[in-house]
Amino acid sequence: MIRLTWVQPEDLVGHELRQAAEDGRDVREIAERWHAAGGHDAPPRAGASEPGAARLRRLAELLLDELAAIPSPLDEPSDLDAIVAACPDWPSAAGRRDVDPARVLGAWQGRAAGCVLGKPVEKIPRAGIREIAEATGNWPIRGWFTAKGLPDDVARRWPWNRRSAVNSLAENIDGIPEDDDLNYPLLALSVLERHGRGFTTDDVAKLWLDELPAGRTFTAERVAYRNLLDGVEPPATATYRNPFREWIGALIRADVYGWVNPGDPATAAEYAWRDARLTHTANGIYGAMFTAAMCAAALVATSAAEVVDAGLSVVPRGSRLHEAVRLAAADAAREDDFERVVDLLHERHGAVHWVHTIHNAALIAATLIHGRGDFTATIAGAVAGGWDTDSAGATAGSLAGALNGGVPERWRLRDALASSLTGFDGVGLGELAARTQEMMAS
Repeated sequence: MIRLTWVQPEDLVGHELRQAAEDGRDVREIAERWHAAGGHDAPPRAGASEPGAARLRRLAELLLDELAAIPSPLDEPSDLDAIVAACPDWPSAAGRRDVDPARVLGAWQGRAAGCVLGKPVEKIPRAGIREIAEATGNWPIRGWFTAKGLPDDVARRWPWNRRSAVNSLAENIDGIPEDDDLNYPLLALSVLERHGRGFTTDDVAKLWLDELPAGRTFTAERVAYRNLLDGVEPPATATYRNPFREWIGALIRADVYGWVNPGDPATAAEYAWRDARLTHTANGIYGAMFTAAMCAAALVATSAAEVVDAGLSVVPRGSRLHEAVRLAAADAAREDDFERVVDLLHERHGAVHWVHTIHNAALIAATLIHGRGDFTATIAGAVAGGWDTDSAGATAGSLAGALNGGVPERWRLRDALASSLTGFDGVGLGELAARTQEMMAS
């Protein structure tokens, strides 16, 4: 029996119950009915349950629809006009600005390097990442992870991400391996090239169906993909039986929307909103807008603090994401020891799923502020935080790479990106940077 991850109704109820606890809905009666029938809570890391859980499918479908009918009491809008109204510091739209091509290439290089650094330790918690790094003489992290010299007991205790270890450890890296954190920027570039700056959410959806293999999607993106095939139209694709709508997926799709709008966080955020609403709501959308605005600023800014401020300007001030990022940035500016900063993040957000937007965005902001422009410190901090290591590493890397106008030699990969997307397999980052600059002028 095939157990597809992230889409089976009996696997979604526990995640929706956790989402309800986070967004303030009282669903205790529904939770009691689910547990009385033998339903399980959301697993901490897995995406599918045992085959026997399929007996609960009909009940799960009913409960998911009941849960969706209960509104959140939180003032966290998903409509763009309401989001703008909730941002007192929303920036004015800016004109086109000239950008050093090295900064655009640095953004692509940084995204690739941060992603590859985090890939082999994805799903390994913070303690395990540190133990691996210490055991191989790589703590604080200053280079790629390696299995060489890793004691057998440590390797058994903290097994590598099996899909990534084959292409993301120091001894076997050869070019840039495929990853969703790199496929989505390619898709964003494609939608701009095909449809121009007036692209719509429907254009994004159609492009996915044409070019994105379903097996390359996860969490909210996989649910939305399934919804599209079932005839559900955007933006309902983001809400129909989708408990992952505030997870990190939209955040990792947003960089290009910032890069094509250098110095214009407002327009970058609006582009990201059009993309994100296909799959996400509320803080899931804010994470994408936050990232796009930071990426727009990073191509012209002179400091990490300036970049984070630009990101916060497009996030509703009363939202959970704004509060999390604000506190993380303050911690990072105050604390000398970054491990103490991460301690505070885990104290606040330790109960949230490791793929959620809120704490990963806060970690990205914290490592940018604390790293003060140092590329290695910035991507190392994002990965050592122990949540969505490749995604946080990729976004932090793109921002630091743009700020620095490139990445140190040790982090430069052979310039060939693997991808299952049509026309992109083997593409060089130099070509992608040139195409990105073409879209700036369109």
